[in-house]
Amino acid sequence: MTNPSRDSNGAVLGLIIMRRIRITLAYDGTDFHGWQIQPGLPTIQGALEAILGEIEGKPVHVAGSGRTDAGVHALAQVAAFSLDNPIPVDNLRKAINRLLPPSIRVLSVEETHADFHPRYAATAKTYQYRIHRGETLSPFDRSYVHHFPYPLDEQVFIAHAPLLEGEHDFSAFAASDDSDHEGKSMVRTIFSSRARRDGDRLLYEVRDSGFLKHMVRNIAGALLEAGKGNLCAPDFHALLSGDHRPRFATAPSKGLFLVSVEY
Repeated sequence: MTNPSRDSNGAVLGLIIMRRIRITLAYDGTDFHGWQIQPGLPTIQGALEAILGEIEGKPVHVAGSGRTDAGVHALAQVAAFSLDNPIPVDNLRKAINRLLPPSIRVLSVEETHADFHPRYAATAKTYQYRIHRGETLSPFDRSYVHHFPYPLDEQVFIAHAPLLEGEHDFSAFAASDDSDHEGKSMVRTIFSSRARRDGDRLLYEVRDSGFLKHMVRNIAGALLEAGKGNLCAPDFHALLSGDHRPRFATAPSKGLFLVSVEY
């Protein structure tokens, strides 16, 4: 995409090539109301657009690979935007990081093709949900795990995780969304759904073609109910077959991390 450059009299001086930039960033979502811009509230997208608007001298739209919820963290979120500014990519990374709050950091910047969209081009995403099982939680971990020191059959939790794998209707695991009236499909494909114990933490990791709102947090909540003896394998099969009766609580957002996005 090109835009004509003009002098003060409006005469065309030449063409400016619009650059498509892809970035990978990490963030601590504790103090943010999620990825998506919300009027009057701090968001990841809002912070990036404000800074890039300063660099570009005009509004810049930043598209993300997905909309993480309030309090959710990211190890490697992917986003993209278009710029006229000819600043080299390494200098752009440094400039953005200099202006961002310490809780957000751009890890890499690269030029990409003009049609790249981080959401629609993604082939898979991986999320991890972290549950601290020890009796005492360090105050330095309180914003990054769900503290659950109560009785739980972890082997049942772990055994039920693979039941989510495959193509299913995950509407029972999705929160209501503004786009629900559009009648979009709730069918998703989970490539891998596994859980394991690592030290004092019970980790649930899921890789999918795309996620619905609160889907991973609801799955984590359902697995906790399984570990407490309140849900069994037939209950999971029923939930994946259209039984939408609420049987679990949504796990807190602070334990959820976007680990990676694949293209």
